[in-house]
Amino acid sequence: MSKADAAEKFHENYNCAQSVVAAYAADYGLELDKALSMAVGFGGGMGRTQEICGAVTGAIMVLGLASHFKEEDRRPKINEVYAKVHPFIKEFVKEKGTARCRDLLGCDLTTEEGQKIFKEKKLRENCMGYVRLCCDMLDRYLAK
Repeated sequence: MSKADAAEKFHENYNCAQSVVAAYAADYGLELDKALSMAVGFGGGMGRTQEICGAVTGAIMVLGLASHFKEEDRRPKINEVYAKVHPFIKEFVKEKGTARCRDLLGCDLTTEEGQKIFKEKKLRENCMGYVRLCCDMLDRYLAK
């Protein structure tokens, strides 16, 4: 799949994490409905707590899927994934200044006022940009 597939899911009102994971799920043998279910709680910076950006956490899940983790080679695979996750997050932060959802959006989604600001300022479009950025980055990281 591709960044366009992630954008399509996002425009179908899936959250940022779901959109990123859905774009890559089939590539790693994960059924779409399971991918969407797995990632649902990571939107809004993990359950709308606005911690780490859902697009970033979705990308981290994809990096894990790509590792082809098996129990017998657990430690090397964990280290392999961590070796990609760390620079991935650093690159995102370098590009956007933060990976924290609350800071990226500039409003508090846990309040009615924050949700109103999110809608009025059409901040969901900002999230679409983070989904696209994470897919671009993932394409590079997965090619390594």
